[in-house]
Amino acid sequence: MTRPVLIGALALAASLTVAACGGPPPAARFSPLAGDTGVVLTLRPGDIVKIQVFGHDELSGEYPVDENDTLLMPIIGSISVRGLSVTELRTRIRREFGQLYTQSFVSITPLFRVAVLGEVEAPGLYSVDPTMTVYDVLARAGGTSRDASLGGMRLLRGGQPYSFSLEAQAVANATIRELGVRSGDQFLVPRRRFTEQSTIILISLLNTALIAYTIFR
Repeated sequence: MTRPVLIGALALAASLTVAACGGPPPAARFSPLAGDTGVVLTLRPGDIVKIQVFGHDELSGEYPVDENDTLLMPIIGSISVRGLSVTELRTRIRREFGQLYTQSFVSITPLFRVAVLGEVEAPGLYSVDPTMTVYDVLARAGGTSRDASLGGMRLLRGGQPYSFSLEAQAVANATIRELGVRSGDQFLVPRRRFTEQSTIILISLLNTALIAYTIFR
């Protein structure tokens, strides 16, 4: 094998390895995700309101918000959540139950629907509590794969990407509410640019090139 042919074989091995790694890294055009705990939390269709009425288990349960922004509950009936903050909704539900039952204690927890995509064991849509951490959300999706890049995680909101890294201790310990995560957001866990499988492919290609060089030189 001539020198130009050997160089060409090695170049092919390198190019195939880049392809195996998922191609070149994306452009660094993502701004950090800023926490916005001052933003008023609201519910969207597909979200769920988890309610526990102590002493009245028959009224406790998880109630979805339908496509008309309506929450249908036993005894109380339908409540439109359009334009209502979670705090206002919580106050109204407690007031309604308070008129029916004296000394009632009602726990109300909003569950927002978010998507978890990419290098996780079970990608899909999940209902999450705003007090959960990002690690909690990933656990709901079965955890990350061994090829996941937690340092390159992104959050998509209305098509706009934001980047954040779970390697930062403050982010890892923060709740998704503190990170500014809202209903409808998407978590994207990318694949590492160079994985164990990529290393195996590279070694195999280099061995093939060396064997060919030894035979045909």
